[in-house]
Amino acid sequence: MVLTDSDFMENTIKVHIIDREGEQHELDAPTDMNMNIMEVCKSYELPVEGTCGGMALCASCQVYLESSHELPEQSDAELAMLDQAFHVKDNSRLGCQIRITEEIDGITLRLAPK
Repeated sequence: MVLTDSDFMENTIKVHIIDREGEQHELDAPTDMNMNIMEVCKSYELPVEGTCGGMALCASCQVYLESSHELPEQSDAELAMLDQAFHVKDNSRLGCQIRITEEIDGITLRLAPK
């Protein structure tokens, strides 16, 4: 399912995703559907696997925070998964652990290599 502008009116934020080829995508993300970055990327058919379904068990949705947004502290599960993942940087996060909220409006994230 691809979400379009007509699917959203209120309660949306802008999320900027830089794909693995360096192309930037501006996505509309709903704040009223309890979604996360991984789910929004998948809804726009970006190459994010999310193999574990958002349980912080696979790191296939790893992203790099490229903007100065403050995100909630990482959970023990997210830290443990990133400790085992490849291509981890200081700004690595799991997309499934970043909830779509007003506080992250305008966030820029880069997809980590596979």
